Amino acid sequence: MLTPLHQRLLNDFQRDFPLSPRPYLDIAKQLGVSEDDVLSALTELSDQHFISRIGPIIPPNQLGVSTLVAMAVPEQQLQAVADKVSTHPEVNHNYEREHRFNLWFVAIASDAKHLQAVLETIELETGYKTMSLPLLDDFFIDLGFKMDFHHA
Repeated sequence: MLTPLHQRLLNDFQRDFPLSPRPYLDIAKQLGVSEDDVLSALTELSDQHFISRIGPIIPPNQLGVSTLVAMAVPEQQLQAVADKVSTHPEVNHNYEREHRFNLWFVAIASDAKHLQAVLETIELETGYKTMSLPLLDDFFIDLGFKMDFHHA
């Protein structure tokens, strides 16, 4: 069950997250709660899989180089392979798609050589090939969503 604090955190801080030495304290002051309350609520939201990460969205290829990667993984191996892929700090998230290429992720590295090394390492660790799909055209998709917590 989402508390009013959970709801405010999910709604109000998808954009304009405070950039300060103590951002959670800044959020707490805005919401009239303690910094510990904010940190506890965010931990609960993470534990309950309402949020997967807190961090910036950086446009592709603004810092280093990036590519979308697809892999074709047998269904019974999908979770194990996804877990291995997620251990790499260069991978910001991965997700399943209903397709022969069923595991997708974005990889970001300091330069093209580092990016290629990451993909080669993932192939060695998993035993499956990676297909790199570098960005050709840039499209902006706003990933912020207004949550409606009122029920009829």
